[in-house]
Amino acid sequence: MIHFENDYNRGVHKDLLQALVDTNDEGLAGYGFDQYSERAKDKIRVACQAPDAEVFFLTGGTQTNQIVIDSLLQSYEGVIAADTGHISVHEAGAIEFAGHKVLTLPHEYGKISARQVETYLENFYKDANHAHMVYPGMVYLSFPTEYGTLYTKHELTEIAGVCRRYEIPLFIDGARLGYGLASPMNDVTLADLAHVADVFYIGGTKMGALCGEAVVFSKDSSPKRFPTIVKQHGALLAKGRLLGVQFDRFFTDDLYLKIGQTVMEKTERLKEILTEKGYTFFLESPTNQQFVILENAHYKELSKEVAMGFWETYDENHVVVRLATSWSTTEQDLEELQRLL
Repeated sequence: MIHFENDYNRGVHKDLLQALVDTNDEGLAGYGFDQYSERAKDKIRVACQAPDAEVFFLTGGTQTNQIVIDSLLQSYEGVIAADTGHISVHEAGAIEFAGHKVLTLPHEYGKISARQVETYLENFYKDANHAHMVYPGMVYLSFPTEYGTLYTKHELTEIAGVCRRYEIPLFIDGARLGYGLASPMNDVTLADLAHVADVFYIGGTKMGALCGEAVVFSKDSSPKRFPTIVKQHGALLAKGRLLGVQFDRFFTDDLYLKIGQTVMEKTERLKEILTEKGYTFFLESPTNQQFVILENAHYKELSKEVAMGFWETYDENHVVVRLATSWSTTEQDLEELQRLL
């Protein structure tokens, strides 16, 4: 079996694992108060060109999304997101469980537009009964989106402008941020994200970390007592060193960006293989997630040897599947896939 079902199907990137081994016998403070965590935060601030940003480390994407959203919203507020957004579809109602409704907008290849957001907000406040409704208190985006697509710098700037006018925060989910930054179609930098977003996170889990995401509050927008809020949600890791050591290594010698660039090279090879074998792409994805349309019978047969992700039903005879490259994809994986196809 060769694995293309997601970008976290293997353990830890060798450089991160080595960093954990090298520091394993050191006695360090808990809960992220160790020297490696502090050093990682400083390196992230430099990379984001945001010297005053507050940085926190959490263990995974769903925990991060739920805690950030819950900490920034009032009890009567919800969060605007694409109807395909991770918080809407693949987080088991974690946002609603915390008491906040996900207010969905129709997507276009995973994205929503500034005009959609502005129209939603305009219509909400025009409604004479809005005092009895869930207030839109935040906008949530993913970069890349669930369909592997990217927002341009201009699109992000426009959405951020709408958020500023209505005085609500913009939150960007960066679970796969490294792959988005490395895409040849991308025009957004970490500094750009720190400029447009009130809060975003730098994904580690899908980039080769054992676990970990780095939350960046870039506009004096950090909630009061955020670590205490994290602990209330049961997500404050006692051995915070595990996260700090890994992010310290991620942001040493540009490892984070280099991992993304290597993966995008493998993604281009994957696209070449799928194209030369005559497969039909569901959409044009510029990042590590590639979506193709398969006949049902072919999907069933191929699944015996290739682990891939079911995405959606295309019609009664076809399905859309996702093949994802990652930091752990090897040349041998691609050669074996080519042979099988």
